Amino acid sequence: MEVRATAYNSVRWQTDKDSNITAWGDTLKPGMMALAISRDLLDSGLHHGMEVTIDGLEGKYVILDKMKNKWTKKIDIYMGKDVARAREWGNQKVTIRWVPNDSI
Repeated sequence: MEVRATAYNSVRWQTDKDSNITAWGDTLKPGMMALAISRDLLDSGLHHGMEVTIDGLEGKYVILDKMKNKWTKKIDIYMGKDVARAREWGNQKVTIRWVPNDSI
């Protein structure tokens, strides 16, 4: 699926309340390969704890956070406290892939 991808950090001005706690209650730590997804993607079969690959990036990212309702067809890649790296990433179109639960 093609989506818009931005990046976010564990800094108070980018998040709500505790900048290390996700909307699902998980604790983020720098170095984790985690994602936030827009809530409409939940209807596409994505869910909390699911592993996703992003074309062009190595490894698997785990869905641990969800974004505010205003966003659609979007992911946010967690980049710890490295705000410069997140800004360098910017706003890109990417393709994400996952294995649906019913095919396992």
